[in-house]
Amino acid sequence: MTTPLPSLDDPATDPREIAAAAAREIAARSGVDRHDLALVLGSGWGGAADLLGETVADLPAEELPGFSAPVVPGHGGRIRSIRLSSQPSAEPSEVRHALVLGARTHYYEGKGVRRVAHAARVASACGASTLVLTNGCGSVRREWGPGSVVLVSDHLNLTGTSPLEGATFVDLTDLYSARLRGVAREVDADLPEGVYAQFRGPHYETPAEVRMAGVMGADLVGMSTALEAIAAREAGLEVLGLSLVTNLAAGVSAEALSHEEVLQAGSDAGPRISRLLAEIAGRL
Repeated sequence: MTTPLPSLDDPATDPREIAAAAAREIAARSGVDRHDLALVLGSGWGGAADLLGETVADLPAEELPGFSAPVVPGHGGRIRSIRLSSQPSAEPSEVRHALVLGARTHYYEGKGVRRVAHAARVASACGASTLVLTNGCGSVRREWGPGSVVLVSDHLNLTGTSPLEGATFVDLTDLYSARLRGVAREVDADLPEGVYAQFRGPHYETPAEVRMAGVMGADLVGMSTALEAIAAREAGLEVLGLSLVTNLAAGVSAEALSHEEVLQAGSDAGPRISRLLAEIAGRL
């Protein structure tokens, strides 16, 4: 008789135990013992997975420990193992694989911060040394309109929580890797960089909240990324953050905000940013 796996919802369970179980399942079902790179694909970025290389395995997230089906339109629910195409003639021992995590859990879904951090912990358990976090976001800066891609240089965590538990003290001084931002600029030298503020959501920010975030140093606002990045740093991953501006934030533009607008902006920019991300990933 198989012993049931402890749940992420059980506070007595170490979330790294569930991440390790998910990693074992991914390895067993993909035949790939180790993934070198992991990517979380947010709004507009999903097409990059098809450009990275050959898909070795495509798994429904909800079949893996700790994951669940997505609840937000425009977010995938698959986890893919991909052989990177940047090394077509590599020896078997030199082949590199990417783990594409299309099953992001947002904090506003109410499933707890452990679920939000789970993908980053699974990436580490699968052997990855680098995690690329992408998102769609609102821009506090009028000059960065819809379709702009911005490198995340730092963040403001305005969710009121942390993925770290107990007396876990982690230095976040250089959380978003300057080295990886340099690699991204080898692909596109004109990529700007800015500070991303994560709000709890699911409501969009008010104009006053956007002004507050701007005064605090934010250039971008959204509902993901910061909590995942903190968990990634705790797990020892080097982090690259990429934001697609899908709209000007509330009060920056007179237009009303809607999720349909976010999806449309992501769709419009998708082919271009997917090529950009695939080229960056091939160099990491």
